[in-house]
Amino acid sequence: MNGARALDAERFSFEGLNVYGTGLGPPLLLVHSINATGSAAEVRPLFEHYRATRTVFAIDLPGYGCSERSDRDYSPRLMTDALHAVARQIRSRCGPGPLDAMALSLSCEFLARAAVEQPANWGRLALVSPTGFMGLKPRRGPSGSTRGMPWLHRTLSAPLWSQSLFNGLTKPGVVRYFLERTWGGKAIDETLCSHAVITARQPGARYAPLHFLAGKLFSADIHTVYEALTQPVWVSHGVRGDFTDYRGLRIVSGRPNWQIQVFQTGALPYFEVPVAFNAAMDGFLAA
Repeated sequence: MNGARALDAERFSFEGLNVYGTGLGPPLLLVHSINATGSAAEVRPLFEHYRATRTVFAIDLPGYGCSERSDRDYSPRLMTDALHAVARQIRSRCGPGPLDAMALSLSCEFLARAAVEQPANWGRLALVSPTGFMGLKPRRGPSGSTRGMPWLHRTLSAPLWSQSLFNGLTKPGVVRYFLERTWGGKAIDETLCSHAVITARQPGARYAPLHFLAGKLFSADIHTVYEALTQPVWVSHGVRGDFTDYRGLRIVSGRPNWQIQVFQTGALPYFEVPVAFNAAMDGFLAA
C-alpha cells in the first residue's frame, strides 16, 4: 500500500492476506474493526504494548489495509475463514497450542465464529466494543445467515456512482467526524485519522465497506455463536460515543467463562486509558 505503514513491524503475506508480526513469547493475534477505513492501524497501541512480552500479530482483514481488495462477496464467512487461515500460519510458526486473540467491534463476531468452529485452535478471547449486543432483540437466525440487504448493496455499488459515494464518505473531514463519534469527543488519535484517509485512497478500497454498509457483514445468528463459546472471554467497552448500548450482554453475563469490564471512555479504550486497559487485558491473558 502506498503511504504510511499501518504498523512498524515485519510483514508476511499469504492467500491474499497481509499480517504484521514481531516480538517474542506466546502468540497473540489482534484484529481490527470493520468500517470504511479499517486496517491494522486501529490496534497500534496494543501491538506496541505486547511486542515486549508476546509474539504479536495484526491482520489486515480481506478488503482492508494491504490485504487483497478485489471486487468479491465480503461476508462473515470470508472474514472467519481469513482468521482460520492466519491461525494456521501462526500456529505453524509458534507451535500448536491455542492462540489468544483480541478483536474490535464487528470483528468480534468473526473471531467468535472462528473459535466456535475450531475451538482447539483458539485460547483466551478479548472482545473490545463487540457488536451483536445492542438492544434486546434476539439474533438467533439460521446458521450462517446475515442481516444483509442485497438491494441496498446493488444500489450502493452501482458503477455510475459507487466510487464517488465512497470518496465522499472518506473525505478527511468525514473520517474525522466518524472517529469523533467513535471516541465520543474531539480528542481522537491523529495518527489513526491520517492513516485512515490514506488507506481509503487505495485501489479497491470501496468494495468491502459497501458490503458493510449494506449489512452483509453482520451475522443474524450471532447470539447463538456467542452462547456457544467455551473459551474464556473478556468483554470491554466504553460509555461515550455511538457504541454504548450493550443491553444484550445479559445473554452471556452470567456465564462462568465470560467477564465484562466497562471503561469511562469511547469505543477504543486502549487509546484513551492505555495503562488501565493494558493492566486489565494483561490480567485476563495471564489468568
